[in-house]
Amino acid sequence: MRVAAIGNRLCIVREDGAVDVERASGGAFSAEPQLAFERWDELRIWWAANEATAAASAAVDFGPADLGPPVPAPRQIFAIGLNYRDHAAEAGLDLPEGHPVVFAKFPASVTGPHASVELPSNAVDFEAELVVVISAGGHRISRDDAWSHIAGLTLGQDLSERLVQWRGPSPQFSLGKSYPGFSPIGPVVVTPEEFPDLDDIAIGCSLNGQAMQDGTSGDMVFTIPELVEQLSAVVDLLPGDLIFTGTPAGIGWTRDPRVVLRPGDRLVTTSDVIGEMTTTFTAR
Repeated sequence: MRVAAIGNRLCIVREDGAVDVERASGGAFSAEPQLAFERWDELRIWWAANEATAAASAAVDFGPADLGPPVPAPRQIFAIGLNYRDHAAEAGLDLPEGHPVVFAKFPASVTGPHASVELPSNAVDFEAELVVVISAGGHRISRDDAWSHIAGLTLGQDLSERLVQWRGPSPQFSLGKSYPGFSPIGPVVVTPEEFPDLDDIAIGCSLNGQAMQDGTSGDMVFTIPELVEQLSAVVDLLPGDLIFTGTPAGIGWTRDPRVVLRPGDRLVTTSDVIGEMTTTFTAR
């Protein structure tokens, strides 16, 4: 199942188009995309039983500009640092041991998969990421049970203003990564059974047509189930929460010469099963 926000309404995307969930269900489910994660299991059961009739009764025509963030108002956004071995190597940093490096991105930074983002400075970097969307929340979720608490995966960019991120006396990761539009996500949330191998999911990006990142979740230090276990050991995970799971090698800041985002740049983030999203950048 592939869930999107089309014209700010909850829709399920098929190969031949999309279905407006509120109209197809006769109002049994809300049009608000964020509320879907509160009733995720019910939604999946309804769709499995009604896909054919729903597609015939509530088809939606849409283009890329109609797609908004599929999780528009998460209550919590967690992000994981140094979670790909090749990225830690390019940064010259040791791999985390025992526990992941965790910081937050503030929810006001969320935007959609075809957004225009204002650059606050000439020190903004890109990080292509797989993003976990929580369905059934909870506390102390075991890694063995983690996928039953996950609605699906989407794409994300952990955009980062590096000067703010690293200014002292201690780093300001959350602040430097939470400017408006610094958390683009989309285009859809894809349920786990759609992936051929949940331990080997492609993720990458290109900048102005040049490939920059090309990785796979198989290079993660902490797997997605391990991240859910470790985060939920401390906090209650809530329906619709997001986990940015880390980035592979190829970011701009560690390159020589360094690559930063400029006004007019076009950043395309991709994953085979999920699709792609395009972010463009403007001057302040």
